[in-house]
Amino acid sequence: MGLKFYLTCFAFLFITPKITNAQYYGLCFTGHETIQEKRTGLDLTAADPLCFNNTFELSFDFSFMTGHTDYFGYIFRIVDQEKRNIDLIYDKSLEAKNHLKLVIGDKMSNIEFDIKLDKLFKNWYNIKLKFDQENQELVLTADGKVYREKIPLKKNCYRICFGANNYKEHEVKDVPPMKIKEIKITEDDKLTHHWPLNEYTGLSATEKIKGKNAGVINPNWIRKMHIEWELVKSAEVAGSASVAFDADRERVFVVTEKSLQTYDVKTEKTTIADYKSGLQPMLYGNQSIYQNELGLLNFYVDFSLMSGFNFSNNTWDSKYTGENVPTNFWHLNKFYSANDNSLYFIGGYGHYNYKRDVQRYHFKDKKLSSVKTSGDFTPRYLAALGATKNGAYILGGYGSTTGQQILNPKNLYDLSFYDVEHKTFKKLFELNPGKEEFAFANSMVIDEKEQSFYALTFVNHIFNSSLAMIKGSLKNPSYEFVGSRIPYTFHDISSFADLYYCKVSKKFVAVLLYYDQKANSSSVKIYTLHAPPEIQQAVHNTPPRFTINWYMVISGALILCMLYLGYKRIRNKKTLAKPSVKVPVITLKEPELVNIKQENTDMPDDIRNTMFLFGDLQLFDREGKDITKLFTPVIKELFLLILLFTVRWGRGVSSEKLEEILWADKSVGSARNNRSVSIAKLKLLLESMDSCEISKETGYWKMLIDYDKIRIDYKEYLNIVKSKTDINKNKIIDLTKIVSRGGFLSNAEYSWLDPLKYEISNEIIDAYLHMAASMKISDDPEFLISLADCVFNFDPVNEEAMAIKCQALVFLGKHSLAKSIFENFNKEYKAIYAESFNKTFQEILG
Repeated sequence: MGLKFYLTCFAFLFITPKITNAQYYGLCFTGHETIQEKRTGLDLTAADPLCFNNTFELSFDFSFMTGHTDYFGYIFRIVDQEKRNIDLIYDKSLEAKNHLKLVIGDKMSNIEFDIKLDKLFKNWYNIKLKFDQENQELVLTADGKVYREKIPLKKNCYRICFGANNYKEHEVKDVPPMKIKEIKITEDDKLTHHWPLNEYTGLSATEKIKGKNAGVINPNWIRKMHIEWELVKSAEVAGSASVAFDADRERVFVVTEKSLQTYDVKTEKTTIADYKSGLQPMLYGNQSIYQNELGLLNFYVDFSLMSGFNFSNNTWDSKYTGENVPTNFWHLNKFYSANDNSLYFIGGYGHYNYKRDVQRYHFKDKKLSSVKTSGDFTPRYLAALGATKNGAYILGGYGSTTGQQILNPKNLYDLSFYDVEHKTFKKLFELNPGKEEFAFANSMVIDEKEQSFYALTFVNHIFNSSLAMIKGSLKNPSYEFVGSRIPYTFHDISSFADLYYCKVSKKFVAVLLYYDQKANSSSVKIYTLHAPPEIQQAVHNTPPRFTINWYMVISGALILCMLYLGYKRIRNKKTLAKPSVKVPVITLKEPELVNIKQENTDMPDDIRNTMFLFGDLQLFDREGKDITKLFTPVIKELFLLILLFTVRWGRGVSSEKLEEILWADKSVGSARNNRSVSIAKLKLLLESMDSCEISKETGYWKMLIDYDKIRIDYKEYLNIVKSKTDINKNKIIDLTKIVSRGGFLSNAEYSWLDPLKYEISNEIIDAYLHMAASMKISDDPEFLISLADCVFNFDPVNEEAMAIKCQALVFLGKHSLAKSIFENFNKEYKAIYAESFNKTFQEILG
């Protein structure tokens, strides 16, 4: 290339903006809060010990989780060939001056230090342990201090485990509630192993340099906590319940007729206090609110009812005794204003009319009055409200300009601010909803420092809806979806959802209520999501007004220069090239390069008693007849739940889990009846297959399957991937035959199934890469190229697969084809991540 081309590229790199997303990752360890079998362990040497010839150093980032009482346990245990253990433990005893101690064998070393718990809760600390062969000593570095211990060291192999392990006489189950990430090993100051621990799911942790993946038991991946909402409480309560939130003490109150249920977000425990004042009737459409100044209040706007709860004696100071009349203000928004010691109510719906009313309950004179306001505000309900010092932001909703339901109601997307002092509404801007309309849960979380908000959205024209959180700006109409979706049964006035934020625990809390009027009971579900939530996709940002962006102008000019120079180079090459020379094609067509690909994906000759889960779900009975079409959507999902919980995890699935997933919209009795009928139908369908039946002898619904008579491709898949150390060419060929039908249950879309699909894709990739890592390029370059192609089917920008393929092609003398594949990978990588791949062609060739 010419000098101008390089200068152009150099300038372009400097002015092109980089897009970066802060990512929260690592592994959380479950410890004494659960039974021994469910505690977390990370084994860096799950397959083989790690061997070192020279000085090496282990480093990692470490912190503690909040909300626990017992922090005693093993941070890591290292065992050498002589079965000598080297442990870093946290000693929680009060008399200990230094809580972090290094143990060698059965003796305390001289290395001990302390990092205060409050610091460990807030920050990550890097800890390094060097095995210094030259000086025959251990050197530990932590919190800016260095500690040394003389110890005889040999050229040795080690097993290294964090948290719990099953190393026979070195087994450990005492695990502190900790977080670990960025584990690295250097040998003679050269990085040789790196486990970032940035997985989302799965039972293995990827090692980036040599493919020495670590094994994980009972993992709690931090990334998953920032993506997936976790169901932390589910209950059925009598009557029409309501909820409130104590932001300071991070407690969710579920107000019921008989008792007050309190869920503590920090301890994850629920307490139930029965009312000593007797039954507290809950009118249809009642709401509750908690304020430090006022305590817990339950209110019903229609009759100006306001009842306060006394926590010292578990009593309400007043109760309603009349007829249970449904409210005229369903889904109104509320907030407390300290400036005038008042509770404000905005909007609502009732009797076929949407409201724009602003009502004020003044606590000094205990009166409810209407507020005369100014400014444009469309009558609505199903809006989100977030309070500030001087008023409240109100986002979207559903309503009409006249307030009448019969006159063109629609979804609204405006963000307005209600000013308490001036009694005015001010419209700030409107969001662009994109292709699908949505409404909002009752509250939104305001971050005034960052000038942003979080709100829960849901499609309000379907019953089986879902809640999706957006993060938006208070300055402009841009927003993006964050976190996963929460199943939400929406039946208008029967449903209610709210959103809260815990500043100390750094968690979002979503509360879902569904009132069954026939059963006169409410289902309550509480979900939590760690903050900040990870972005799933950026959507529908409203384009800004046109302004000249000189950076873009210059960038565009440079791009044109690059294209022109590239065009000249191509023309020059064509002029010099011989007519018979062909440009290499990136797609590989040589027969010898597809030696592990399934050439025939037709059905096997004998498909009797067969279940295919890869590709489209298909079941064949004892006669070889396809019976898949006999499964209704509910029966199909029920079948998959029982089958997968049996084959994958062995234990089966509980009745409660089935009802929660399949019949969440039903009352307890109705869900039980639906389950019984559906199980009976499924049993009848499975009678057409040999040795396959449903049982509940263990208390869980399980499939009793004779695998000698029933063929399940997923079971065959598990047999192949369960032990990476036993993987060979024949098993890889068998694996490829299984996955050649397509992705796992590619035509099944269930939220509970997504994590398993993700995990299976990772397992398949790991199996192929593990096989590749066990070979040298010179052993069988064609086979390695085929392995790389198989990985690309699941991950088109897998760096390891690209490096393997390019190295193998170069070994075969196909340099130009290798370079073309590298460049194509670069384009794909940049299209996905919006930044260039960080290695050159020469670097990936090693």
